[in-house]
Amino acid sequence: MAEPRDYYEVLEVPRDADDATIKKAYRKLAMQYHPDRNPGDAGAEAKFKEASEAYSVLSDEQKRSTYDRFGHAGLRGQGPGGGPGFQSADEIFSQFGDLFGDMFGFGGGRGRGRGGPRGGSDLRMRVQLDFLAAVHGTTKEIEVPREQGCETCSGSGAEPGSAPVTCTTCGGAGQVLQQVAFMRVQTTCPRCRGRGKTIKDPCRKCSGAGRVRVPEKVSVNFPPGMDAGKQLRVSGKGDAGDPGGPTGDLYIEVEVGEHEVFRRDGDDIILTRAMSFPQACLGAEIKVPTVDGEESLTIPAGTPSGKVITLRGKGAPRLGGKRGRGDQHVQLIVEVPEKLSSEEEALVRKLAELQKHPVHEKGLLDGLRDLFKG
Repeated sequence: MAEPRDYYEVLEVPRDADDATIKKAYRKLAMQYHPDRNPGDAGAEAKFKEASEAYSVLSDEQKRSTYDRFGHAGLRGQGPGGGPGFQSADEIFSQFGDLFGDMFGFGGGRGRGRGGPRGGSDLRMRVQLDFLAAVHGTTKEIEVPREQGCETCSGSGAEPGSAPVTCTTCGGAGQVLQQVAFMRVQTTCPRCRGRGKTIKDPCRKCSGAGRVRVPEKVSVNFPPGMDAGKQLRVSGKGDAGDPGGPTGDLYIEVEVGEHEVFRRDGDDIILTRAMSFPQACLGAEIKVPTVDGEESLTIPAGTPSGKVITLRGKGAPRLGGKRGRGDQHVQLIVEVPEKLSSEEEALVRKLAELQKHPVHEKGLLDGLRDLFKG
């Protein structure tokens, strides 16, 4: 079996493309090769499936990270992108129903196939990570309040002993046909909301919804390099759909706690480090903390206060298909003592005389601070 084409090549995007660029590229190809626009064209349908398979991987943070590291081999056994790919256009409509709804100008819930049962809604949560955990990656168990099938009515929404009846508006199809430009598009039936059936005697436990909201513990893998504002998609951990319908996804927006030493600027780490006046004048070899432990840093002789020295590759790992890591920038600040011993004061006065810096007019420490201004 031939190896699939590179997914970035399929969508015609660079390897560092962001989510918006990937989505835009897929929408363009989906419009071009959509089966309703190319009836009976097997070649167009194959390209439609290929583009959809590429999008299913590159739009998923975890799958994309695995693909970037191991290629197609790393995805085997993970569904589309890791096996035979999508088997039909209906399967694509089922997974990306919300995207096609936006594309063709009609509304509707996520993940429903043409004429199929209604899919579950996506869920969104915010999760805060420790600063270093976000840099190095971590697995975190979170509690997600998800809608799941009601056990009392087995998801039908009808009280046990009764049964739903066929919807008179859509004839049980769950969809009604609309004409949109050159295409005929099926949209959700407004009466039964895609279920194909209506309920006369609703289940007392779920009030006819067929689903109840219960908390579930979900283990989420946060890849190395996560930063505040980044979003992670966990497939199949949203709300349950109607019986036979797809489950929604869980979208997690990451928040990152502050660190007592480090600051984050994209993939770069920022650190402020004090140095003594002699170290600034004469140069020194010092130890500075990094996100991976201590590193040696050389202070050149004559380093002014505020000087920034960069440690290449000592920042956070890069996300989104980018290789390597950011840098760590160390800003060196001369530390001015609040008090001096008599011996230190005598040496500083001697230095001030040699450099012709008067200190008596402002006071010794004020004059000393003037010496240290970079």
